[in-house]
Amino acid sequence: MNTMSTRTHVRVALAASLVALAGLSSAQPTFESASPTAGSDSSKKANEMADKAMYKEIEYANAKKAGPALIVIPGEVKSNNANFMQKFGPNNIADFAELELSKANFKVLERSDLGPLLSEIQLAYTMGDPQAARKHMQKGKLKTTKWIVKFDILKAEQVAQAQEGFDGRAAGRLLGIFGAFSGSLGGAQAGAVGETVAGSVQTKESSGVWVIGMRYKIMDANTTEQVAQGYTEEKMEIGAKGTSVMGVSSSAQGGVSLDTMVQRLVQKNVWDIDNKHK
Repeated sequence: MNTMSTRTHVRVALAASLVALAGLSSAQPTFESASPTAGSDSSKKANEMADKAMYKEIEYANAKKAGPALIVIPGEVKSNNANFMQKFGPNNIADFAELELSKANFKVLERSDLGPLLSEIQLAYTMGDPQAARKHMQKGKLKTTKWIVKFDILKAEQVAQAQEGFDGRAAGRLLGIFGAFSGSLGGAQAGAVGETVAGSVQTKESSGVWVIGMRYKIMDANTTEQVAQGYTEEKMEIGAKGTSVMGVSSSAQGGVSLDTMVQRLVQKNVWDIDNKHK
């Protein structure tokens, strides 16, 4: 009995170990920071800000329902802002759109599979040429395509900026003057100390707000006619602040990046497509 009991315990322990190992092997990999400041206060603050800008998956309400087959073609970026134009092109936005539409359970035919044909398809739907569209859509896997979808940036502009700051040098000089007028050695010393401390205080803070707007357009793959469209906007705030007292300084700057903003706008538009047009 003892031997059998021992064997049973061994088997149970072995099974538990195998389950644990299986769980470890299927866990998503994690990576540690190689920064020399990892774990410091400044690192924690920077990571807290970065966490808010991390990619967040969207729960698409109708994701269990399969959407029609579609192709995402590069849209247009109608912005005069040089920074935005340097950072983004239509292909970047279309890449995000393919990712999110796939997560929403649409049958996305990736542009990379189309090769040189993509530019011809894009031209046909941009010009609204149904004959050219039908000619392309009768080929191979394109026959099942129901929609052509594109996402356009219609607005990308900085609409507001504000700055605040405090320079303690004037206040420090006043403390020094008051100490000198006190007529006592202690008052003068206190005034000198106050002048030094107050004069060392420097604070600066600035914020800028952008408004970025994106439109989606759904076109019938065979007729090039518009099936639906929608538009959404988001604010992007970038800020910086710094403080210095007696030679001890701290500063922070950050905000959601243009990449993250574009991806969030795509997510909002795909959410709209998933809810209204499946």
